[in-house]
Amino acid sequence: MKITLIAGARPNFMKIAPIIHAIKKEQQQGANLQYRLVHTGQHYDKQMSETFFEELNIPQPDINLGCGGGTQAQQTAAIMTAFENELTANKADIVLVVGDVTSTLACSIVAKKMCVKVAHVEAGIRSRDLTMPEEINRMVTDSISDYFFTTSETANKNLRTLGVEEDRIFFVGNVMIDTLLANISRLRESEDCKNLNLQSGQYFVLTLHRPANVDESTKLKHTMDEIIRSSQNLPIVFPMHPRTAKIFSDLNITAPNLHIISPQGYLEFNYLVKNSLAVITDSGGITEETTVMHIPCLTLRDNTERPETCELGTNMLVGTDPKNIAPAIQKLFAGQWSKGTIPPLWDGNAAERIVKILGGL
Repeated sequence: MKITLIAGARPNFMKIAPIIHAIKKEQQQGANLQYRLVHTGQHYDKQMSETFFEELNIPQPDINLGCGGGTQAQQTAAIMTAFENELTANKADIVLVVGDVTSTLACSIVAKKMCVKVAHVEAGIRSRDLTMPEEINRMVTDSISDYFFTTSETANKNLRTLGVEEDRIFFVGNVMIDTLLANISRLRESEDCKNLNLQSGQYFVLTLHRPANVDESTKLKHTMDEIIRSSQNLPIVFPMHPRTAKIFSDLNITAPNLHIISPQGYLEFNYLVKNSLAVITDSGGITEETTVMHIPCLTLRDNTERPETCELGTNMLVGTDPKNIAPAIQKLFAGQWSKGTIPPLWDGNAAERIVKILGGL
């Protein structure tokens, strides 16, 4: 069986890495599995892409399509055109896509139009928020995929509601957690953070990049003011996304305990999270990692496609209204935060389950 693996943006690399390791393990045991790794180039900054291949010990891609930049439509079109040429030149039995980025959508469409089966890892998750490009990507990808690998029973239910047959849904667990658990002993402090002299359990980690939080400058300033005011002067470490930096630079937001640092590599960022008091974020994937590391997580969103991180884990939906931030942080300081449990099958073996299933198709 020939499998084409698609990686395009930062979260993809954490999800693809354990799948590659699992394929290699099956190959060593005689399985007739071959893979080709395609990097669409959706993220083209070294800190946002190439670093992950190095850190997560996966080979350089067989090809980089170089489709970075442009609007959503321009990038989708560029990826589709380039991937059509790639798939024509290198036939596959299955195209495996992960997550919900532009590359996931674009490559799924191309594969199906070329009559190649599509397997979607992290299928079935939903925020019900159509202002999120990721939600549209999820919906379209799931509407045309052939095989669905899921992280939760909630995702399974969402797919059944769409009419997906039971024998095409495979509850396998969470490949993001495979990568976390495989690397947790390798986490390391970055030079940026060493210079801050951070004390374990005595600082916040902050990430912001979603339009609802950062596109409107007054809203962003209000959000930052509330976080700083509520932090009880503990350090706030903010690895700043390039998208946020463009807007933030004009706001003149400063505080003695606010430390803006460059985007961190995978090992450095999760070291920062693992040793923090709490994380304040608008990311989805980070809520999964904080749940497994038992770190409180305040999510500045009105919805989540990962409800298990709230129902079982350590995540709380704070919302996008800045006035909700202070009460949430007060709850944290009062020791009233949920300790959380780890969701079923988030055990580090999801990729092995996926590859064994693929080998049996």
